[in-house]
Amino acid sequence: MRVAIVYWTYTGNTETMAEEIALGVRDAGADVLLVTYADTTPTDISGYDRILLGCPAMGIEELEEDEVQPFYRELVPQLRGKELGLFGSCGWSHGEWLQKWAKDAHEAGAQFLAAPLRCQGSPDDDGLAACREFGRIYGTEYPAE
Repeated sequence: MRVAIVYWTYTGNTETMAEEIALGVRDAGADVLLVTYADTTPTDISGYDRILLGCPAMGIEELEEDEVQPFYRELVPQLRGKELGLFGSCGWSHGEWLQKWAKDAHEAGAQFLAAPLRCQGSPDDDGLAACREFGRIYGTEYPAE
């Protein structure tokens, strides 16, 4: 099982989440690639079994527009049947940017093993545990149905 975790961070909170999620993926026994959007391409990660994308809330509940949005738009045609996870941090939001993102990815054919994960500000102990569990879910190989 190979899992790609791609993230963008502004204050470091989403990076902290990504690192903790990667630990959970490894705990579950999967191989993990942890990389920023700037350091990979949708083509580079298309062969991974599962893809996790992270972005904090920007502006009025939006994805970051210079790296994340273009990357995601290029990835959309590859999402049909792909197991995808979304995560990010925010300062004040209730997670609408993640819900909009998940809806768009679902309409593109992505499948989710867990609801999008949101941490308010810097992840506290509960937030770090949630990140680790999120990673374990996506790092676990499930029997085919």
